[in-house]
Amino acid sequence: MPTPKRTYARYTTDGTALLGKMIRHGRKQRKMTEMELAERLGIARSTLQRLEKGDPKVEIGIMFEAATLLGLKLFDSDETGINRLSERMDDRIAVLPKHVYKAGKKVVDEF
Repeated sequence: MPTPKRTYARYTTDGTALLGKMIRHGRKQRKMTEMELAERLGIARSTLQRLEKGDPKVEIGIMFEAATLLGLKLFDSDETGINRLSERMDDRIAVLPKHVYKAGKKVVDEF
């Protein structure tokens, strides 16, 4: 039986497409060939082509590494900004419950 095709939300496909375009633009702006960037990333040229087309099945780590190698800023202008944002998210997570549980059966307390 064939494996069902994975579907992604529009926001996901739009986001990966945008990141792919940004990486393609950065690569061309730096006058790098697909093969040069693929070798620097340690991936096949075909994987880089999929990444630049916005394929959401390409590992996110590879996408971020490509952006880093090309000097693209995704979250903030520098590493300090990313660290501050990460710390803020840690603070927000800290005030939330450690575990999330599904609601149990509804209690009927009408007598």
